[in-house]
Amino acid sequence: MEDCIFCKICGKEIPAEIVHEDEKAIAFKDIDPQAPVHLLIIPTKHYDGIMNVPAGNDIVAHIHTLAIKLALRFGIADTGFRIVTNCGSQAGQSVNHLHFHLLGGRSFKWPPG
Repeated sequence: MEDCIFCKICGKEIPAEIVHEDEKAIAFKDIDPQAPVHLLIIPTKHYDGIMNVPAGNDIVAHIHTLAIKLALRFGIADTGFRIVTNCGSQAGQSVNHLHFHLLGGRSFKWPPG
């Protein structure tokens, strides 16, 4: 997508503090962290959101597996973490590129907000 900030990060047009990159996904530190560990994990292929991922596509499973690996790497697997995706503007999705937040390193409340 031409105007998508996350596509530009994938294409190295915009800098980001990338902590993981493979053929299907990139993970990088959030520029406005809401927890001591706050990573964004995005597919390298553009999907506007979770509702746009075709049936049978394994990208969500790939990202969740990656989130577990990153939780272990960043030391939040034993204390607890959240994996969040916002779906639509009323849910807080501000970038129309499927992305998951991996948050940890502090206590969280429920409901989230």
